[in-house]
Amino acid sequence: MSDSEQGYRYSSEKPALLSRMKKIEGQAKGIQRMFEEDRYCIDIVQQLSALCAATDEISLLVLQKHIEGCVAGAIRAEHGEEQIKELMGAIRKAIKR
Repeated sequence: MSDSEQGYRYSSEKPALLSRMKKIEGQAKGIQRMFEEDRYCIDIVQQLSALCAATDEISLLVLQKHIEGCVAGAIRAEHGEEQIKELMGAIRKAIKR
C-alpha cells in the first residue's frame, strides 16, 4: 500500500496544521490590510517576520513527519537513498530563502 493510500504521517496532525494554516491566512490578510492602510514600514516587516516564522514551524513539523514516516520506511525497506536525496533537496531549498 502506498503512502497516499494509507495516509501520510502528518495526517495525525491535520486538524492542528489546518488550524495553523487558517491563522497564517489571517495574518497574510492582515498584512495586506496594513499595506492598504499605509501602515508604518517596521510594523509591516515585523508582521512579515511573524508570518515567515509561522510557515517555518509548519514546514518543520511536516518534514519531521516525512522523516519519521516516508524516509524511515524507505530505509527499512532498503531503498532509502532516493528518499534521502529528495529530503536533502527540500532542506536545501528551505534554508536558501
